[in-house]
Formats: sequence, C-alpha cells, structure tokens
Amino acid sequence: MGVITQAVMVQAAIDVNSLDQAQKVRLADEIFVQQPNMLASVLALSRMGVSMVEMEVPLHILFVTFQAMKRSGHTWPIVSEDLQETCMQRLTARARFNEGLPGELADQVVQQFCDEHPERYLLAFVYGYLGDHELLRVRTDAEKYLLLAALNLVECVAFVGSATAP
Repeated sequence: MGVITQAVMVQAAIDVNSLDQAQKVRLADEIFVQQPNMLASVLALSRMGVSMVEMEVPLHILFVTFQAMKRSGHTWPIVSEDLQETCMQRLTARARFNEGLPGELADQVVQQFCDEHPERYLLAFVYGYLGDHELLRVRTDAEKYLLLAALNLVECVAFVGSATAP
C-alpha cells in the first residue's frame, strides 16, 4: 500500500479547493523549493500547446498532489528529472502495450493496474479530475501531453514514496 491514504487525499483536495489565488501562488513557491522538477514538468506544458485555461487542470492536480505529500507525514525526496523520464518511459510503454489488446482484456489490464497501484488514491483522484474536465479522451496533442504529465506525477510520487517507505 502507498504512503498517501484516502483520508489524506480527501483532506488535500479540500485544502487546495479552499485556497485563494494568493495562497495558490505561495503553494507554488513552496513546490518550487521542495519539488522543483514536478513544478517544471507542469509549467513546461505551456510550450507544448496547452493553453493557459487548460493549465489550470494540471496545476490543480500538482497542488493537490503536493498537499497530499505534505499531509502524509512522509519525508519525500526530490523527484529528479531522470526519474521523471524513467517513469514517463514506463507510462508510455504501458499505454502502447494496452493499445494492442482486445477491448475487454485492455479493460482488465487497466483495472488491475489501478487496483494494484502503490498510490491508488492519488491515481483515482487524478483520473477523476481529468475525467471531470473531459481530458481522458485525448482529442488533441496538447491534451495528450497534459494527460501524460498528470499521470507521470502519480508515477513519480509512487516511485519515490515506495523507494523511501520504511
């Protein structure tokens, strides 16, 4: 089981939803100090065609993710660029593998992945939030990059969380 519990995830989402704009800026500054590469991976989306309006979605996901990391009581190492790249390679390889499967089998593989994911509550939040904003269908390249960046945040958090868990 992962480091981020369901209760932590719920409280993190409540915390972020209650922030005003100035508080979000302070939270972004805190992320810059503690997890600069996670922030950079989201900000880089603007160079990949993600509009400023669309940027609100991955920023919200990052804020909730970071808040959950803080609330977990766990000591989190910095997510490096190399780790982000490794996790992205695994994520895209998994997506390519799933593309070649028949529909029902692909659904089973995805369900198993979600059920067994080390940070399943974080993963569920991200999928839910992306779904609420109709970003799971991937209609444009910008949406593809946004989806991959959000899911890669989850993979990175799961990796560093499990690598340092007692």
